[in-house]
Amino acid sequence: MKIMQHIFIIGAKGLSFYGGYEQFLYKILQYHKDNEEIQYHIACKANGDGHTDIKKLEGASEVKDKRFHYCNADCFLISVPQRVGAAQAVFYDLAALKECCRYIKENQLKKAIVYILACRIGPWMGKYAKKIHSLGGRIFLNPDGHEWMRAKWPFPIKRYWKISEKLMVKQSDLIVCDSKNIEQYICRKYKKYNPKTTFIAYGAETSPSTLADDNPQYTAWMESHGLVSNMFYTMIGRCVPENNFETVIREFMHSGSERNLAIITTNNEQFLEKLDKKLHYSQDKRIKFVGTVYDQELLKKIRENAYGYFHGHSVGGTNPSLLEALGSTRLNLLFDVGFNREVAEDAALYWTKKEGMLSELINKADSFSNENVKHYGILAKKRILDHYSWDCIADLYSDLFCQKT
Repeated sequence: MKIMQHIFIIGAKGLSFYGGYEQFLYKILQYHKDNEEIQYHIACKANGDGHTDIKKLEGASEVKDKRFHYCNADCFLISVPQRVGAAQAVFYDLAALKECCRYIKENQLKKAIVYILACRIGPWMGKYAKKIHSLGGRIFLNPDGHEWMRAKWPFPIKRYWKISEKLMVKQSDLIVCDSKNIEQYICRKYKKYNPKTTFIAYGAETSPSTLADDNPQYTAWMESHGLVSNMFYTMIGRCVPENNFETVIREFMHSGSERNLAIITTNNEQFLEKLDKKLHYSQDKRIKFVGTVYDQELLKKIRENAYGYFHGHSVGGTNPSLLEALGSTRLNLLFDVGFNREVAEDAALYWTKKEGMLSELINKADSFSNENVKHYGILAKKRILDHYSWDCIADLYSDLFCQKT
């Protein structure tokens, strides 16, 4: 008789498409829902930004004692104080970790794995590592990318992130890196701790959208934003400096493209107002901020019918939005940084912040023949199928969690 392996996952906001970690959770549960060797226990944010809306989870059970079941996973709700600003995430992770320890002890679970996503709670990891190890459990860590490099953080918080990362790497039994570049960084930066690492990326799909080209939902969205299939580029991501919105918009404005640029992003009025004062992009009718799109089939359809996709992410590991673009969009123009090249290799075009480089690349891309664009699309999908399919990623996690120790 096989022993059930209990996996506790904390650090994501829960089961939604809010961000990369949330998408990972959603997908891994879908692919492992019939896996009788693994019992997942998932921390879900009960309130605030990105919280889990149980009503939107088809097949989820009713909540009882702050717990519910979804895809055979035991999900537990964690409420967080709303007046502590950026510290919300720290409160959330610590409360979730405390609940994991309580549950493991109360149910006398043997060899449980606590998988922590992101490096937010390093100063407390010594205490919790000792507790989890005393219960016979292990700590796995996914460090994400270089959070301490994000422009939004003031210097004291950047310093906190670096210290927290160090302490979490030190206390973890295994570091699961979603990028080979991040794995190399962890091994080099924290060599003195002799970290044990492995590489498992995020996943993506290459299946087409379930929406037809004449689907009313899709055509209405396109018409509302003045867009025509194949006559627009798109950019998808959070409206933050490290995603290089400024470079993409400035260079697009300087290009001779007759296509539009549809930017799908969260609303950040302060950032956009500052950007407009600098670039005056609102005077260019080609530049369109079209809000957010959370319907995954609609988003996939938009990607499919875009002429090209700009990926400006400069901080992080294997970015989910890049994988999704490679799985759906034929022509991808990526910011030239190690982890983007690692993912796409020769299936994309690359640009830097050098003035004029991206605008020239846009003009070049606009002149591509249909065969040339199709060729890049074939290469992009092959990268996903060969290295980043959810089937492959789910199997790798199953092997990791169920290996005998």
